[in-house]
Amino acid sequence: MANASWFFTTPTVPTLRRKIQPPIGIYRSGFCSSHGISKRVFFCSGAINQGAEKLSPSESRVPRLVSQGCKLVGCGSAVPALKISNDDLSKIVETSDEWISVRTGIRNRRVLSGKDSLTALSVEAARKALEMAQVDPDDVDLVLMCTSTPEDLFGSAPQIQKALGCKRNPLAYDITAACSGFVLGLVSAACHIRGGGFKNVLVIGADSLSRYVDWTDRGTCILFGDAAGAVVVQACENEEDGLFGFDLHSDGDGQRHLNASIKENETDHALGTNGSVLDFPPRHSSYSCIQMNGKEVFRFAVRCVPQSIESALVQAGIPSSSIDWLLLHQANQRIIDAVATRLEIPQKRVISNLANYGNTSAASIPLALDEAVRSGKVRAGHTIAAAGFGAGLTWGSAIVRWG
Repeated sequence: MANASWFFTTPTVPTLRRKIQPPIGIYRSGFCSSHGISKRVFFCSGAINQGAEKLSPSESRVPRLVSQGCKLVGCGSAVPALKISNDDLSKIVETSDEWISVRTGIRNRRVLSGKDSLTALSVEAARKALEMAQVDPDDVDLVLMCTSTPEDLFGSAPQIQKALGCKRNPLAYDITAACSGFVLGLVSAACHIRGGGFKNVLVIGADSLSRYVDWTDRGTCILFGDAAGAVVVQACENEEDGLFGFDLHSDGDGQRHLNASIKENETDHALGTNGSVLDFPPRHSSYSCIQMNGKEVFRFAVRCVPQSIESALVQAGIPSSSIDWLLLHQANQRIIDAVATRLEIPQKRVISNLANYGNTSAASIPLALDEAVRSGKVRAGHTIAAAGFGAGLTWGSAIVRWG
């Protein structure tokens, strides 16, 4: 594995000034081209009309034409009880609190233990979000579980839907995009609302990367923690729309820099094939521990994230000076600082809780958002530039308004 300590270096980051042309995408409350020609009428279900009677699962939904926006109306989060400090890690690998905190900004992280489960954390975060939004679980139209570490090969979202008590059997599915997952979930929720007629979409970001960490590798084990965060995205009138612009990308060529690839079970090689056809039956497989080239991931983040945010701002038609808060995936404090510097956003407008939780992958943005909202830092009407980046490689940003 490549040396991940390069992940902690600080490159020179000149201010980003070049103009980035807006890509084709969703602009404010409708789909548009880069020429600003908007088509804001969609074909969707009539079952979500205000005041309409709820249909049973067996009844078909009558399509109708609607035009609507979406907004963020509730958030919640949950973390495991077990807290692992840098001093705790220094007892199992050659490191120290000073070495970790100076290079990453991390001092503690939470880790699943005992009978804890990621699904239970996700349900807890979802319940808090629904409570804040004053939305009954039975009024949820869609559950999006953004995770790369589901507790079932076929996805965890349906189990969350079941645990929440959603009696109408709403659609629930997983989105796998590592640390960018939550941003992709937000955009997906907006698309379902704007183009599919959904009213209440629950977006959950949750990961338990501690299960895929090599706890003897100080280059990676110091970085990751477990958590869950959730938001409720709700349909609204066009003039209240709260997703102003977004920018999403992936680059499979970068997979070599950050991955947890599938591997064959070594015990199967020793057992042999018992005279069966060569290479059949297939050997049992599992996933390797996280492998990361820290130097390349750092370079990728400080180069691509500011460009993505600027593209989303251009699409939204607002200047960076209008941003109340910069909310990045909580991977490394030096990355957060470098991006803020490049975008000329002062530290007092940057949200960071990395020191307390480490890198929680898809959970990091909703976890930090929930703490900022509940502490009174983020208030209704505030504009947030959020960006995720990570394995895939994937990255994306969204300009949103809270409340």
